[in-house]
Amino acid sequence: MTGRLTYVTFTGLRERGWTDGMVRELLGEPDVQGRDPRRWSVAPVRLFLLARVEAVERTPEFAACSAAAGRCGAAARAGAERRRQAVLAAVRAEPIRVPRLPRAELERRAVRHRRLVSGEPPGGGGGPGPGAVGPGSPEAPAGWQVDYLRHVLSRYDALLDGLFGATGRAEAERLLRERVYGAIARAYPWLAAECGRRAR
Repeated sequence: MTGRLTYVTFTGLRERGWTDGMVRELLGEPDVQGRDPRRWSVAPVRLFLLARVEAVERTPEFAACSAAAGRCGAAARAGAERRRQAVLAAVRAEPIRVPRLPRAELERRAVRHRRLVSGEPPGGGGGPGPGAVGPGSPEAPAGWQVDYLRHVLSRYDALLDGLFGATGRAEAERLLRERVYGAIARAYPWLAAECGRRAR
């Protein structure tokens, strides 16, 4: 079998700074290709002779491809940063319009929404369960009311479109969450504590 120091895997090439395109263009087919006997995998193992890899890495062609890959990577990072800034600006600028409902109506809608989400039949089904709210019951919990309002305001999630992967998405989601829950708390002061808890 081949020694570990004699061959480089495809993953090893990437760790050395090779891109998929550089491997295709400069190395071509692997020197050894087959199944890894130590573990089952659908993808074949591709091994490249280390001496051949090092020889190619000393050529001007490799230096040119490596520089071009670096420029492409920098351009991709700059594009991702522009998208991130644009989405953050849109999230900051978009007015969050919370529907204003009388408290009793909000509670009624919150209960109905909770039943729909939990799959409970519209009439309440087989009797009240734990935390059930109905005629003569206490008011809908603040959490249910916030859930309903957050559902109504879910259209604002479309502001995050265009952010892929982790590039700025967590930051944009946090900002949107803070703005939405802040708007709910201003519209319904009795929900401020629950909104503050969720925004954190």
